[in-house]
Amino acid sequence: MSGDQADEDVEICEIVITAPDAEWLAGFCRSLIEDRLAAAVHIIEDIRTLYRWQGEIHDTHEARAHIRTRRSHAPAIVHRIQADHPYEVPSVVVQSLTPLNHRYELWLRDATLLAADDPNA
Repeated sequence: MSGDQADEDVEICEIVITAPDAEWLAGFCRSLIEDRLAAAVHIIEDIRTLYRWQGEIHDTHEARAHIRTRRSHAPAIVHRIQADHPYEVPSVVVQSLTPLNHRYELWLRDATLLAADDPNA
């Protein structure tokens, strides 16, 4: 498979997580970007969340992160979330993205290129 074909086969996704603290979430996401597991993260600092937990209905405030990455990085990110997240059962949703801006997609692919992914390494 040529390098151009390999680039075309990279699936882009967004991982959405919530956390009780926007600062914790920002630090966690920064580490994903530093390690090239994520290209960009959008953090919404104050969302109201209603949910049932251990038989009670909760009404709380959280932060939400939308993590842009390659689908192939999702297992490593989910593993980190499960290891580091302050919640016993963190919310993690992975959804496929179809970028309509080709230059944005190329930038995202480049920003998340790990040494192991680079055929020229």
